[in-house]
Amino acid sequence: MNAYLLLANGMVFAGQSLGCPGTTLGEVIFSTGVVGFQEGLTDPASYGALVAQTYPMVGNYGMNDEDKESDSVWANGIIVREACHTPSNFRCQYTFENFLKANGTIGICGVDTRHLTRILRESGSMNGAITTEFDPADPANADRRAALMAEIEGFTAADGVKTVTCKQASVYNPEGDTHVVLVDYGTKRNTVRCLTKRGSKVTVVPAYTTAAEISALNPDGILLSAGPGDASDVPEIVANAKEILDLGKPVFGIGLGHLVAAAAAGVPTVKMKHGHHGANQPVTDLAGGRTYITAQGHGYAVDSEKLPAEVGTVAQINANDGSCEGIQYKCWNCFTVQFNPEANGGPKETEFLFDRFLDQVKNAKEAQ
Repeated sequence: MNAYLLLANGMVFAGQSLGCPGTTLGEVIFSTGVVGFQEGLTDPASYGALVAQTYPMVGNYGMNDEDKESDSVWANGIIVREACHTPSNFRCQYTFENFLKANGTIGICGVDTRHLTRILRESGSMNGAITTEFDPADPANADRRAALMAEIEGFTAADGVKTVTCKQASVYNPEGDTHVVLVDYGTKRNTVRCLTKRGSKVTVVPAYTTAAEISALNPDGILLSAGPGDASDVPEIVANAKEILDLGKPVFGIGLGHLVAAAAAGVPTVKMKHGHHGANQPVTDLAGGRTYITAQGHGYAVDSEKLPAEVGTVAQINANDGSCEGIQYKCWNCFTVQFNPEANGGPKETEFLFDRFLDQVKNAKEAQ
């Protein structure tokens, strides 16, 4: 079955249907990971995106249930050059296409993703649509194309955090020696694993849990998780985060949690041209001078030029574009990073940040 990718700038890419037929809209982004396709699709931070994979073949090692970072595929669609239908790996349970079909996901293969990536790098991420229902390049479909272009122009990934957050609290490793409350803005399963394997009890709570409710859980530390979108999308969460930070507990923020903490401190965020998506993003730690390879999935950044010195300092920057990748706060017992130290299907070089956070948690607990 033929499939088509229609971009907001009017360009059409023709290919073949992958996964489910139909039409889906989203923000077209490119992801540079060589592996981790399943983790990326099931990462809640991918909510509302049409993910174009720059690696030319996807699915050669297959898919399985264990590597999913949540129970759902949150990306609105997938764009690949070539999909492998004969995977070879001892852990494989499904082909890539069968995984997409089982999760109701629309995709397209046969696209020149190198060309598409160059367009997105030069013009910036833009909305688009994947459709198997008609050829947008055919003049006979001009009316249908115009209607779809209007939908593309008006598309927004609304209610991201509200949609992806857990609905009720859950406790993991209840006998842990420290208690961390993880505020779920769209957390990945591996965030919980990174804490529990270090001996912590973890209580995962919904994104809209109030500071008072979190305080009543008597945590030793608090983690503001990654998630979709920008802090400006969730002003009520930002207001609540300020109250959480004012509790005085050690706080670690990741991804959206990094943006939310900055907004709570009055520091604005900005929309990036094409964001950082993938598993090979270089981040330089300014204190140590070392550059780490990180996994990332975000389209916004903290405007570090507007970070007051008395509030905090930039701790890490992106080695490619100089954007803010981490903040050490002075006004709170808190540090945050834009990248994903909990990455699965990606580099583990910065997982030590969980050790740093838990050291602060234990020190604070002993000082009580």
